[in-house]
Amino acid sequence: PREGPALLQGLAICGVCGKRMTVQYRVRNGRVVPSYVCQREVIEQAASPCQRIPGAGVDRAIGEMLVEAVTPLALKVALAISEELNQRAEEADRLRLGQVERARYEAELARRRYMQVDPDNRLVADVLEADWNQKLRALSEAQEEYERQRKADRVLVDEEERGRILALATDFPRLWQDPRTSDRDRKRMVRLIIEDTLLKKENITAHVRFKGGASRTLTLPLPLPAHQLYQTDPTIVAEIDRLLDDHTDGEIARILNERGLRSGHGNRFDRLMVRKLRLAYGLKDAYSRLRDRGLLTLEEVAAALGVSTATVKHWRRRGLLRACAYNDKDQYLYEPPGEDAPVKGKWKLRRKNTPATRGEGAV
Repeated sequence: PREGPALLQGLAICGVCGKRMTVQYRVRNGRVVPSYVCQREVIEQAASPCQRIPGAGVDRAIGEMLVEAVTPLALKVALAISEELNQRAEEADRLRLGQVERARYEAELARRRYMQVDPDNRLVADVLEADWNQKLRALSEAQEEYERQRKADRVLVDEEERGRILALATDFPRLWQDPRTSDRDRKRMVRLIIEDTLLKKENITAHVRFKGGASRTLTLPLPLPAHQLYQTDPTIVAEIDRLLDDHTDGEIARILNERGLRSGHGNRFDRLMVRKLRLAYGLKDAYSRLRDRGLLTLEEVAAALGVSTATVKHWRRRGLLRACAYNDKDQYLYEPPGEDAPVKGKWKLRRKNTPATRGEGAV
């Protein structure tokens, strides 16, 4: 295993052509993201890649499957199978021990035959001695084979080892999810459990084959394109549409930030971002909405009241005219003047006759 984060490095097999897939890495938002590519044809014949599968979702599903597989129930089943294998090993040990005993008996029988022969009969003595040596060699080979097989089959699990194995149910998920666990160590753990994985880009189907021969199939959805992956939440767009009835782009950005809402990239909103979303989704701007509600422009109000535009602005700042900002440049649309609207010349006269200007009420 290398240092990269691709869990299935060296284990991924193309589900189309059956060849081993290689790993390619890309940096996305500061993170290294793997892709599994079948490029044998690219290397040998300069053809197009057989298939390319995004690896982030596959690796995440494989990790969740492994954490799910290493459970107390699975480990208890493994221990039960281990005990059954031990029983079979003990039975095989008895059979092999019987073969050793038969070889020892035949060697002893050949020895007695040789010891009882007449020494003067050298021809018979040589034949019996050769047979005895052959039986001794067979006994030695049977004993060596017995010892070798006995060591190989010695898989007895004591209580302490059972406790350690069952502790894996909690230790393995904790170790797997620990940020201090390196990618190389995770890939080593994968290789202890998984033989290989067959990948096919049809909603990304992964056929996982475990070391013991069992298999499992994972069906994963294709990852969203980048423009959808980082798309702003539709509920936020709907809220922007609602706020545009009474607020400017800058005010909407401030309101969204105060509520803790973020864009599709996880950024805070600003005036330009709200404007970009408004244009991208075809939302009516504040100016059009206010005009639809019957509000008037600065020039229209000035003409209706028979005053200059500067006077209209002055009256708005004094609170004598009601207006709504339609952008962040201090530009407004005005409600149609009513009966209480100020009149040219009278408002200035009324202001001169107030107690404050006459000095009345002074202490």
